[in-house]
Amino acid sequence: MRGHRVIVVGGGWAGCSAALSAAAAGAEVRLFEKTDMLLGAGLVGGIMRNNGRYTATEEALRMGGGGELFAITDEVARHVDVEFPGQKHASLYDVIQIEPRVRQHLSDSAVDVQIMRRVVDVRMDGNSVSALVDDEGEIILGDAFVDATGTSGPMGACVRYGNGCVMCIQRCPAFGGRVSVTGRSGVPESMAVKGEDLPGAMSGSGKLNRESLSGQLRRSLEQSGVVVLPLPEELRRPDKLATKPCQQYALPEYADNIVLLDTGHVKLMTPYFPLDKLRTLEGLTNARYEDPYAGGKGNSIRFTAVAPRDRTLRVTGRSNLFCAGEKAGVYVGHTEAIVTGMLAGHNAARYLHESAAVELSADTVCGDLIAWGGEARLTAEGRAQSQTLAGSVLFERLCERDLYTTQGSVIDERIDRTGLRSIFSRLI
Repeated sequence: MRGHRVIVVGGGWAGCSAALSAAAAGAEVRLFEKTDMLLGAGLVGGIMRNNGRYTATEEALRMGGGGELFAITDEVARHVDVEFPGQKHASLYDVIQIEPRVRQHLSDSAVDVQIMRRVVDVRMDGNSVSALVDDEGEIILGDAFVDATGTSGPMGACVRYGNGCVMCIQRCPAFGGRVSVTGRSGVPESMAVKGEDLPGAMSGSGKLNRESLSGQLRRSLEQSGVVVLPLPEELRRPDKLATKPCQQYALPEYADNIVLLDTGHVKLMTPYFPLDKLRTLEGLTNARYEDPYAGGKGNSIRFTAVAPRDRTLRVTGRSNLFCAGEKAGVYVGHTEAIVTGMLAGHNAARYLHESAAVELSADTVCGDLIAWGGEARLTAEGRAQSQTLAGSVLFERLCERDLYTTQGSVIDERIDRTGLRSIFSRLI
């Protein structure tokens, strides 16, 4: 046995899932997050269970470990079984309630959460990570590591590839920019390419202050969860669709309309929209952005640092470093982050016990997400396509392979047949 400590860097959905999965497998786990809150983009996201994500969620709940996070998002859902353009049976969780619930669950699961601890460097011993270094010079020892630092920011990337720092939920000016554990370990990373050969991709939605909307608009949102406002011809910008990472929403409806979702704040399904133009629309006369604060100018840039890895989510060339979330592929969505975190954390715990790493069967949605996403990363075409269970090429693939389903009995049979029942809840 090499030791018992798993170190997870990055407290987004992927990092939280990895920490829970490693803890469920019996490891001592420390989770490091550079800001004062967990969940990262999950603090302003909120969409779950839409399209193929429904199937993945139900699979993950049957696998255990980090899959427990899906139960929490269900508990704080403001709306369920919602439909909006291109999406069916979505749930919208409350972005204001979610973070304290997740943090408490991590504490209850004996995960040592280190808030406002920014990892800035890596110590190596051959092809293994031996320790991390934080921004105060403290050495953080561990036996296995999970890189869940994501791919958005730092500020320089948003300046170079986007419209500058727009003061998003990542809050780089206050807490420092993202530092990649994989990159610092000496492993070259890749970048996605969107639109006209532009590196990275601009985050695909913003948040409006719900009190800044008209009373009638708020009531409509509270009742149905969705409002679609037609745009006048002169305000339609179909060219912006190609810059989004969320290609499941790159549909004409999102260029021809303003689509609003009720997630506690009001989710605006477009990368950015000039505030003076937004305020010309009925019900939005007093509209104000919650995230990013400069949402009339632009949004954060993502997919600038994707790690090479295998199907167990072990980083190529590193024996004890695993990756999850956007670090593991051009993945879009909380569901995708949680699923990859489950596997990365579990396999990090397996490394401690010198046990063979697990691969998820590609006959499951969760397994196909990881297998196909890893292969797509290797080609220029694949790096230009976001891997999301909610639409675009991956969802089409799931439908072609007859993996997408909302039938619980079918999912039960699949999980049992592939031997994945409670796999992430078992002590190693």
